[in-house]
This record gives sequence, structure tokens and C-alpha cells, in this order.
Amino acid sequence: MLELLHIENIAVIEEADIRFFPGFNALTGETGAGKSIVIDAMGAVLGGRTSRELIRTGADRAFVSAEFSGVSPELPGLLEVGAAPDEDGALLLQREIYGDGKNACRVNGRPVTVAQMRRIGSELLNIHGQHDGAQLLDEEQHGAYLDRFGRTDAPLAAYRRAYETMTDLRGRIRALQMDEAEKARRVDSLQFQINELERAELVPGEETELARRRELLRNGEKYLSALSGADYCLSGGDESGGAVSALRDAEEALYGIRTLGEDMGELYQRLESLRCEAYDLAEIIREKREEFDFSPGELDAVESRSDLLYRLRKKYGATTEEMLAYLDRCREELSAIESADDTLALLERQLSKASGAVRSAGAALTEARKTAASVLEERVQSELRDLDMRKVRFAIDFAPREPGPDGCDEIRFLMSANVGEDLRPIARIASGGELARIMLALKNVLAEQESVGTLVFDEVDTGVSGRAAQKVAEKLAQVSRRKQVLCVTHLPQLAAMADTHFSVEKGERSGRTFTHVVQLDRERRKAELARSTGGAKVTPALLESAGELLDEAEAYRATLK
Repeated sequence: MLELLHIENIAVIEEADIRFFPGFNALTGETGAGKSIVIDAMGAVLGGRTSRELIRTGADRAFVSAEFSGVSPELPGLLEVGAAPDEDGALLLQREIYGDGKNACRVNGRPVTVAQMRRIGSELLNIHGQHDGAQLLDEEQHGAYLDRFGRTDAPLAAYRRAYETMTDLRGRIRALQMDEAEKARRVDSLQFQINELERAELVPGEETELARRRELLRNGEKYLSALSGADYCLSGGDESGGAVSALRDAEEALYGIRTLGEDMGELYQRLESLRCEAYDLAEIIREKREEFDFSPGELDAVESRSDLLYRLRKKYGATTEEMLAYLDRCREELSAIESADDTLALLERQLSKASGAVRSAGAALTEARKTAASVLEERVQSELRDLDMRKVRFAIDFAPREPGPDGCDEIRFLMSANVGEDLRPIARIASGGELARIMLALKNVLAEQESVGTLVFDEVDTGVSGRAAQKVAEKLAQVSRRKQVLCVTHLPQLAAMADTHFSVEKGERSGRTFTHVVQLDRERRKAELARSTGGAKVTPALLESAGELLDEAEAYRATLK
């Protein structure tokens, strides 16, 4: 149940705390006072879409929090993000909306994404807007309503698996089906690419080695000159010795006094080590000079190979690994085309089997839907009788269609508004008031199947008046004995039926418009009901009538306990 809604800087609401109660809560107020803003704030904290325009003028951010009680720790949305209610079942949802469009969402202090917030919010509270009735006019939505009521998840999932298998096979068959001229062109293209890549005899990673060798060959003379100079300095030539010879002479000069003191011994050892290191370096440099084979012909070959790889990379991939992978794909495609007739025959047999599985799964889904439809028809018919629509008939029509992602059924809701008239699509004959009540009947039936504890109705009474309005009020009162109900309304019948009544009021302060929400006592309820009935001029007669309306509503609620 929603306990407390806290709002900061949402449109004309600077700051408001609304504490809701069990049962039926009604919000009323003049047009433009900000009732819809309260609903927008609820939608925001439940993960709904928002925009920076929602932020109050002059503020850099908006903030909404919603505190719920009696929340189960086993809600899938909570388990998904690793969040949990407090020990007493309390759960706090918070959302900050910034001027740059960014959001910060938290569930009991744990950061979550907007999508995760939306998942959790949908398990706590449902908002039914004044435009929901239009969904009844969209026959594409009727199957979804029926599936929700019938809980056909298992047969629907089985059907979708079969359907996906069938569509995958159809796609593979289409990919293999081509005319002979197209096939010949594709085979020629693949064979050319395969031959070109095979002739190149690609080696993974060779670009790196080629680049290193090319750089070395391009600087061959400099390389040899440097090595020769270093070799001469270390090893000397025919006429003079090098550094190694000089170090050896220095070592021999100290040899005789190496035992005359610890410092002379250490000096001799250091000179010996230095001579050994210089000798090793001289040998390494000599070997590198002798190993290097500087050939202009090799440089031409390396340049030619690099150019070939460059041309191939432009066509087949950025690296030799990617080009080799492309070669494998070409070979596989060529093999598939060459064996296409055999493969097609196999896929056709698999498709026939998959099509049969789709028909079988579709039949099982249809049967489950028809079973649910008979129950839904009866339940909606019962709800409509409660809403003073005793002469209206409601039925669910099934027509076969080609298999699609959601089944093999064309599902339509039909109704007959008057005795003796044929059943027809709702979109053709239902008035605005009838749509509102039919939608309310559906929502009430569907709510029984869900674990959501709070239902919000945003002016769902549009187009309803008089006796019908009284019946809608009674129905919401009945629903509120099973779930918490929050209702934004203009109708005095609905407002009077509420257990708790709030007024959304607009005013001015310091040159700014602001909205606040107040809970009404009986006297203020009478005044508010009189205003909604008679407009700006509230007469004693209207106040007396409002009091009678409250008494009648209280008496009716007493019968529900």
C-alpha cells in the first residue's frame, strides 16, 4: 500500500506531502489546480517517462519519493536488483530529476536504473489513466487483455518457441533459394576471392614482422656502419687494438698487486668483470654484423609483400586474422551453395515438421484462450451489471489467422448496447461513458489476478454521470475493500464514496503559483462536494445535498464491511 508521497519542485507543486490511507482515497479540485501533476509525480517515482519540463520554473532539480508498506521481499523486481523492504515491509522509492535530463533512482537507498525502478513500480502500483478507454478501441490489444486474465504464459511461450523455430527455418530456406544466374554469379565471385586469398598464403601476425624487417632493410647501410664502428672500437683492427685489448692490458698490469690489499683485490675484480662484459658485447656485435645480409633484392620483396597485404586488407579485413576468417566464411558459403539442393531438401523437411509444431502449439494456445475467454465474459458481464449496464452484452470473438508472433487467433471484444441488437466491435458502437465503465470492469477483473496492492484511477469517470456515476462509485468502493484505491475525479458521487478525501488547491504567493494538497474533514468535504455540484456559488441547499450524499455513501460503505 502507498503510505506517503513526497513531491518537490514538480510543475506548480513546490513541496507537498500526501499521506494516503487504506481503502478508497479521492482527490478533487478545480480544473487546472494540479491533480494531474500528482499523478505525474507518482508515475515519475515509479519509473515512468519524464522530461526536464516537469521541473518547477527556477529550480535545478525535482524530487519525488513514495513510501510503501506491506511489501513482499519476494517481488521479482526487488530480487533482480538485490533490494529488499525493511523488516516491517516498508519500501522507499526515490527519484531525482535534473535539469540536464539525468536521473538518480534509489530503492531503499540502493541505486537502480530507471528501467529497474519501472519494473519494481509496476509490481507495487498500477495507474489507470483517463485515456485507457481508447485501448479498447485498438483490437490489437484485446488478445493481450485476454492473455493477462487467463495467465496463458506457458502455452504462449511454447507457441513462440515453435514459431521462432519455423521462422528461422524459413529464413534459411530463403537465403538458399536463388535463381541459376544469381547462383553462378555468386559462385564466380566466391571462387575469385578464395583463390586470391589462398595465393597470398597469409600468415597470422606477419604484418608486424614485415614492418620491422622493412624498416631494418631501408636503413641497412646505417645499420652496418653503426655495427662496424662499434666492432672496431671494442675489438680494434690490424694496426691497433680496441677497448677489449686495452682492458686486458690494464687487468694484466694490476695482476701482480691484486694481493697487496683488499682494495687492490676489489679493483682487480672489477676490471676483470668489465673486460669480460666488453668481450661479450664485442662478440654479440660481431655476430650481428656477420648475420645481417643486406640485399636490395630482399627489400624489393618485402615492399612487394607489404603492398599485397595492403591491397588485400582494403578488401577483406584489417588484419591477416580477419582476412583468414573471411576466407573461411567464403569457403563455407561456397560449400553451402554447391550443396544447396541437398540442404534445401533437408530444411524443407524440417520446416514441415516445425509448421506442424506451430499448428499444434497454436491449437493448445487457442484452447487455453477460449477457456479463459468464457470465464472473462462471465466476469465482465457481472461487473457490467454492477455498473448499471444490465442490458449490455459482452463477448469475445475468435477468428483463425495465419500464424504470427502471438498466435493463430484474431481476438476481438464485442458488445451489444441494447436488447435485440447484434454483437459488434466495441469501437463501432460504444459511447464514451460505456467505454469508461467497460474499461473499469476489465481493470477490476484483471486486478484480481495481480498482486499489486494499489490501484490509481485518473479521471476514469469521463463521460459518466447520474446513476451510472453512482454505480462506478460503488464499484470502486467494492474494489477498495481488497486493494488500496486512489481516484482523481470531478464527480461528487465518487468523491463522497471515498474513505479519505483530498483537495488539490492552487494559489499565489510572492508572485508565484503554487499547489498544495489538503485532507478534508466532513465540513470541508461538504463544501467541496457542493462546489463540484453547483460551481462557484455554494448555497445552503447544495451543502445539505452534499451532506446527504456523504451519509448515503457512508451507509453503503458500511454494508461492505
